[in-house]
Amino acid sequence: MNNDLKQALLDIEREKNISLDVMVDAIENSLIAACRNSFKSDNIFAAIDRETFEFRCWAEKVVTEDSEITDPKKQISLADAVKIAPDVEIGSTVQVPVDSKKELSRIATLNAKNVIFQKIREEERISVFNQYSEKEHQVVSCTVQRYVGHNVAVNLGKTEALLMEKEMIRNESYVNGMRMKVYVLEVRNSNRTSKILVSRTHPELVKKLFEEEVAEIQDGTVEIRSIAREPGSRTKIAVWSNNPDVDPVGACVGMNGARVNAIVEELGEEKIDVVSWDPNPGNFIQNALSPAKIVVVFADPDDLSAKVVVPDYQLSLAIGREGQNARLAAKLTGYKIDIKSETQAKDTPGFRYEDYEEVMGEEEYEDYESGLGYEGEEAQDGPSDYPEDAGYEEETVNEETDGADAGEEED
Repeated sequence: MNNDLKQALLDIEREKNISLDVMVDAIENSLIAACRNSFKSDNIFAAIDRETFEFRCWAEKVVTEDSEITDPKKQISLADAVKIAPDVEIGSTVQVPVDSKKELSRIATLNAKNVIFQKIREEERISVFNQYSEKEHQVVSCTVQRYVGHNVAVNLGKTEALLMEKEMIRNESYVNGMRMKVYVLEVRNSNRTSKILVSRTHPELVKKLFEEEVAEIQDGTVEIRSIAREPGSRTKIAVWSNNPDVDPVGACVGMNGARVNAIVEELGEEKIDVVSWDPNPGNFIQNALSPAKIVVVFADPDDLSAKVVVPDYQLSLAIGREGQNARLAAKLTGYKIDIKSETQAKDTPGFRYEDYEEVMGEEEYEDYESGLGYEGEEAQDGPSDYPEDAGYEEETVNEETDGADAGEEED
């Protein structure tokens, strides 16, 4: 029986990551509670031998003269005490064995069992919280379990997490048994359970997937400077290399696109554009608007706005389906971007070279002529995050093309 108990506790320790000492303490406390409840006395104690797993219960009684005994539950005569401990004296305390197996009531036994199970559940909850709180803001693998209303319960291995409806990729099917990776948003701890919230839409999911896939990002050679994402549709990611001999875009794309394709597949064929981050806002905006060709970029770092001129035939591609390409470029760079075709730009203030002629020097004019763009001030480091209010001019989309036309040319 003791070997069975020991093996059962060791199995629980291995499977649920609960300390053996914690479980033994729980059993001891449950035995004490059961005995005290059964014998209606608070001088009952219990202990389990950590080596043999033998357990015993006893009552601590004070050795008293026969004539002075008033409470037999807490007092014992000297004659009876010396049978247990020959050297005892009047006034000392002796441990009187209690046959718990024989004398405990059925109710007390059930209560002890409930105490043990409750303690194991509590320790399991604490163990799960400690384990997954370390994985907060990380990517973990999971398996789809079932729908809970409009949400989805996923199995992380040792516990479940909840994928809320707002954190699901639109049009992605979550079939029972489907394996996928999720971003751990939050691990909440309460008195009754640990609640883990995960996401498939968070931009950090894409970032962490690239960190897992690209060795150059893991060792710090390549950095992800910013991400703009519309989950399930398209993501733009800007990367920078700390080693001039390493191409950051090539490192992220991989040979024959192997690295980026693995991430695309994980995200349900979500399109991913990897572009070079550049400290020059004009260059960065030009990269962010790829695959469209750019004639010139007039970027103003003071108010984080930019005016972009593209060839007439590239306008719909630069804007993208329903303005998506321009919108993502704006989020990626942190600049509000206004795009016009060459024909439109000729008659629009702020889009012509003449509007900047007085403040542009000869070297800046050469940049303009070569299509690198004019930023209005000395080049500054681009933002590392994307503000919520970054956007693009809606009227530009409506002037030249509708969303369907833009999408056809972009594809």
